Amino acid sequence: MGNWAANEGLSTFVIFVWLGINVFLFVHFYLAFLTDKFYYTNVILGRCSRTAARQLDRNITFHKLVAYMIAFHTAIHIMAHLFNFERFMGGQLDSNNTIQYVLSQIGNGDNRSYLNPIRTSDTNPTYVMFTTIAGLTGVVITLALILMITSSMEVIRRSYFEVFWYTHHLFIIFFIGLVLHGVGRIVRGQTFESLEEHDPLQCAPYYETWGQNGTFCPVPNFAGNAPVTWKYVVGPMFLYLCERLVRFYRSQQKVVITKVVMHPSKTLELQMKRKGFRMEVGQYIFMQCPSVSQLEWHPFTLTSAPEEDHFSVHIRIVGDWTQALFEACGGDKPGFLEAWKLPKIGVDGPFGTASEDVFQYDVVMLVGAGIGVTPFASILKSVWYKHVHENTNVFTKKIYFYWLCPETQAFEWFADLLQSLEGQMQEKGMTDFLSYNIYLTRWKDTEAAHFTVHHEAENDPITGLKQKTLYGKPNWDNEFSTIGAKHPG
Repeated sequence: MGNWAANEGLSTFVIFVWLGINVFLFVHFYLAFLTDKFYYTNVILGRCSRTAARQLDRNITFHKLVAYMIAFHTAIHIMAHLFNFERFMGGQLDSNNTIQYVLSQIGNGDNRSYLNPIRTSDTNPTYVMFTTIAGLTGVVITLALILMITSSMEVIRRSYFEVFWYTHHLFIIFFIGLVLHGVGRIVRGQTFESLEEHDPLQCAPYYETWGQNGTFCPVPNFAGNAPVTWKYVVGPMFLYLCERLVRFYRSQQKVVITKVVMHPSKTLELQMKRKGFRMEVGQYIFMQCPSVSQLEWHPFTLTSAPEEDHFSVHIRIVGDWTQALFEACGGDKPGFLEAWKLPKIGVDGPFGTASEDVFQYDVVMLVGAGIGVTPFASILKSVWYKHVHENTNVFTKKIYFYWLCPETQAFEWFADLLQSLEGQMQEKGMTDFLSYNIYLTRWKDTEAAHFTVHHEAENDPITGLKQKTLYGKPNWDNEFSTIGAKHPG
């Protein structure tokens, strides 16, 4: 339980606070609509049933959770208004002796305040939906939301990233529509002045005689609720605008590409420099290449160590943007590309919680899969630099590194780093400092035959390392038990 609290506690706390705020706002406004001001509104519509840091780096997961809640509440909101408009329409069509009909006739012909936004019986809810501010903005923001949600599906996002990227910016239209949605004030209630003269709890039974001589109940006056959505939107939108301005400023800072390395596994390595750039292990940057796209920014984990005189990223060539960047850097051309021909790069960051806490443990266990191994390049290099230079803030005595890959090509670029560390550890007589286990999870029959023939070779036939590649997936129960037995406590 203590480990769970340390790893997940902050994330869970933030989510519960966020949910708590949503529940509070829901209950607060639900109770607000049960006051006398909205007594007659509820007469027409009816009443709802009364019985009815590192962790913060998981911002995309939280973003998706917020999106699901927006979609869920949008569906509830739309269905509720469909019922509302049917009842508003029913109020206009009721017989003359019902309170709903009387309330719906208030304001007809004399330009007085009204309660029922459907002003005549010679119409229908669909017509009202497309001829009112609330209806039109509701349709627009619903369509924008549907397009954003559908284009965010993984199959679209991975295959047609540009479609996802540009469609997702419909959020601007969504929030503009959301702010304007309440301007029409179709949700209406009795004014405070009218409540002083007309107590709905006392006057409701006498609706047939409202305003007549000799009665104590004048005709009630109504007014629409002032729009309040802007209060919730303006703050986040201001912060978003500030973030975009900061990103624009940072993108104008000069970034120099000092080295381009094309690794065999379709992985492009860019080594760069920027004045004043400082990083910690485990962080990432956003990158833009104007010659490829003026608007697209993509996140990449930093693979360099803070001790190095440059910062670097490894980019897997898997989509249109990465392919275009690869070609812009001369990856598709033989020979070297002159420095002045390299594309301009914009860099924003670094971002993310640093992983420096790994240096506070005697024994560290690192587990990566596929291209997700990139953060460990920075960690492994940095901890080795610190260890060699006898940094007193580093307590790490042993690192267990596990890497799982589905294809042999993915090993190639990272194996270079491991080979370098392996050689340096042998020179320093510290071969026990890093214990690495590389697992190949899928292979072809022809590859299996090759592996079998060369299995007895001094170096591994796949990675070229002293440590042989393992096949399949690790038995984690055994791994944890073994490490736990070697390092009690």
